[in-house]
Amino acid sequence: MEGIISKVRSFDAFPKINEDFYSRTLSGGIITIASSIVMFLLFFSELRLYLHAVTETKLVVDTSRGETLRINFDITFPALPCSILSLDAMDISGEQHLDVKHDIFKKRLDSQGNVIEARQDGIGAPKIEKPLQRHGGRLEHNETYCGSCYGAEASDEDCCNSCEEVREAYRRKGWAMSNPDVIDQCKREGFLQKIKDEEGEGCNIYGFLEVNKVAGNFHFAPGKSFQQSNVHVHDLLAFQKDSFNISHQINRLSFGEYFPGVVNPLDGVHWTQETPGGMYQYFIKVVPTVYTDISGNTIQSNQFSVTEHFSGAQGGFHQSLPGVFFFYDLSPIKVTFTEEHVSFLHFLTNVCAIVGGVFTVSGILDSFIYHGQKAIKKKMEIGKFS
Repeated sequence: MEGIISKVRSFDAFPKINEDFYSRTLSGGIITIASSIVMFLLFFSELRLYLHAVTETKLVVDTSRGETLRINFDITFPALPCSILSLDAMDISGEQHLDVKHDIFKKRLDSQGNVIEARQDGIGAPKIEKPLQRHGGRLEHNETYCGSCYGAEASDEDCCNSCEEVREAYRRKGWAMSNPDVIDQCKREGFLQKIKDEEGEGCNIYGFLEVNKVAGNFHFAPGKSFQQSNVHVHDLLAFQKDSFNISHQINRLSFGEYFPGVVNPLDGVHWTQETPGGMYQYFIKVVPTVYTDISGNTIQSNQFSVTEHFSGAQGGFHQSLPGVFFFYDLSPIKVTFTEEHVSFLHFLTNVCAIVGGVFTVSGILDSFIYHGQKAIKKKMEIGKFS
């Protein structure tokens, strides 16, 4: 047994020196205290890094198919009334969503920006008494109301029971409504009077769109849109106005869910129109993003970059449709963020490197100072130090 112990002792790479040969110095004590403090600070920094998650970023090709894109928005138009503001969305696949009302909310704002009324778009149309029937008579008791669409009926069974339904029928036909006062439904609902009453008001429109995950655009513009000779136009004749102020503030605009660290560059952006009319355009590059937290929960979202452009009216003639347009395209590259902890072995390796490195450097420094002091002292003793 003693022979085995003796053999193991012979492998000792750290031979011990008798304490009688120790020489303790003031400089060595100072260096030891300083190196201990450095060790503690580096160890604490490494421990904090180990306890907190780090985010790993990767770029991969986006191979997803058949997904949809959710667009969340909250935009304020201080000089466009809610009654004339509409939202359209379309993409390169040919799908169109004209005058979107589902999941859209509007707040009427006074000139100071205070909320007058808040309601979901498309809800709250006034009821009218004894309206004009399609056959020309007035609605009487126990009779089903079926209003005329004024030539825009798609079939004999179609009825237009409100001004909005007449405008929708006109839109489907690609017609513009030049004078709402000749439409019984619009006259009884006070369509023009409502527009006049909201003169000088603003509108805060917010909600979300669910669109195909392909390039497209959505825009906010006055008037109801329709297709005429395969061209997207808006019916502005009914409002009897020459120009529209499209000044706006983007309170929030995002593509997909929120995730930690996301920056939406258009949040809080404000633009004021100084010319009589024009079109403001945002060109957006959407980058698909996947965020995985430390618990393994995954968020499918997007980031985006943007450039801006304004097309004004030239020579008093409106070259383009007044409104705020958002043109978006999707990047083929997907960004993945993954939260993860540093492994314990990595932490242990770094701690050993910290202790060993500081100990070695402090030993070299102490040796340099100690031998330097001895050399100076020896020269002083023989009188050669000046």
